[in-house]
Amino acid sequence: MNAQQTAFLVPDFLSVTLGMIVFFLGAFLTRKIGFLRNYNIPEPVSGGMAIAVITWVVLAVTGVKITFDLATRDVLLVIFFATIGLNARISDLISGGRTIAILVGLTVGFIVVQNVVGLAGTILFDLPRPVGVLLGSASLIGGHGTAIAWGPTIAQGTGFTAAAEVGIAAATLGLIVAALMGGPIAKFLIDRNHLQAKTSGDHVVGLPFDLDSGAEATPDTINHISLMSALLAVNIAIILGYFANQAISAAGLKLPLFVPCLLVGVVMSNTLPYLLPRLPWPARTNAMSVISDYSLSVFLAMSLMSMQLWTLAGLGGPLIGVLLLQALTAAALILLVVFRIMGSDYTAAVLSAGFAGFTLGATPTAIANMSSVTKRYGPAPMAFILLPLVSAFFVDLANAVIIQYFAGL
Repeated sequence: MNAQQTAFLVPDFLSVTLGMIVFFLGAFLTRKIGFLRNYNIPEPVSGGMAIAVITWVVLAVTGVKITFDLATRDVLLVIFFATIGLNARISDLISGGRTIAILVGLTVGFIVVQNVVGLAGTILFDLPRPVGVLLGSASLIGGHGTAIAWGPTIAQGTGFTAAAEVGIAAATLGLIVAALMGGPIAKFLIDRNHLQAKTSGDHVVGLPFDLDSGAEATPDTINHISLMSALLAVNIAIILGYFANQAISAAGLKLPLFVPCLLVGVVMSNTLPYLLPRLPWPARTNAMSVISDYSLSVFLAMSLMSMQLWTLAGLGGPLIGVLLLQALTAAALILLVVFRIMGSDYTAAVLSAGFAGFTLGATPTAIANMSSVTKRYGPAPMAFILLPLVSAFFVDLANAVIIQYFAGL
C-alpha cells in the first residue's frame, strides 16, 4: 500500500445515486451468479460488497482513500421504519405478544452467549478481558455505534490502544457475515422442512420477485396518487415521531429517532382508518411496499459500499478466529433453538434469517435478509412487525446492562 494517502469524500447526493446504482449492480450479480440467487443474498449486499472491494483496491493501488457522505442514508433508515410502523396491525401485535416475549428472551440469551464467546477469545489470544465485549455483543448486536462508543472507554481502562479499531473491525466483519448467512439458513430450513407461506399478498417489505427476469411477479397498480398518499403518511409519521422523540429525550430516555417513528406509524394505522373510514389508507399497499423497499435497499447499499475493508487487514488472526466462532455459534443456536422455539413453521424460518441478520449485524440487515427470503418463498408479515420491535427497542436496553457487566470483569 502506498505510504502517502489522500482522501476523497463522495458528496451526499452522489452517494445516494451510487447507492441506487449499487442496488442494480447487485440485482445483476444475483441474476448471473447461482449462489447469490439460490441462497437469497440481498441485492444491496452483493452490490455493496463489490464496491467495498473496489474502494479497497483503489486505496492499495493509488493511495486514494474513498469515503462517502452518508447523511441521507440515516434519513432513509427513518423512512423505512416509519413504513414498518404504518404497516402494523394492532391485532397482529396483540396476537404476537407472546412471540415478542420469546424473542426478547432469546435475544438476551444471545447477548450473554456472544460475550462469553468474546471473553473466551480474549483468554485464547491473551487479550485484556474487557476487550471481549468488543468481540461480542458491543460490536455484533450493538453494531458500529455501540462499538465506537465503548472502544475508547475500554482502551482507556485497559491500556489496549487498538480497542476502538478492534470494535469497528468486528462490527464490519459481523455485518458481512450477517448479510451472507441469513438467506442460506432460511433456505435450509424451508427446503428441509418443506415449509410454505400460509398467506398470499401482504408483502410488508417489497413486492414478490420473478427469479428468472428479476422483475416484480405481480402487476403493478401503483399510480401517482397512491404513491403520494403513501409518502404523505410516511412524512406525517416521521414529523410526529420527531416531536415524540423530543419529548422522550426530555424525560431522560434516549432512543434512536426511528423507534418513535415506528411507534407513531403503528398508532396512525390503527386509529385513522377507523376515525376516518372514507380516507384511503396506504398501509400494506404496493405503493407503501415500494417506498419501504427503496429506502431499505438504498440504505443497505450505502452501508455496505462504504465499508472500509482495509481496517480488517491488520487485525487478522484473533479477530477472524473469534468472529468465525461467533458465526458458528449463532448458526447452531438459530438452527437448533430459535427455529424450534419460534414454532418450526415458515414464519419461524423467516425470523431465523432475520435473527442471523441483527444478532451479527444490524436491524436493517435482518429486514433485508427476511425480505430477500419472502420475495422468493412468500410473505411472512408478522416477522416484519415483531422483529424490528425487539431488535430496535428492547435489545439496546438489555445490551447496555450486559456489556457493563462483562466490561467490568
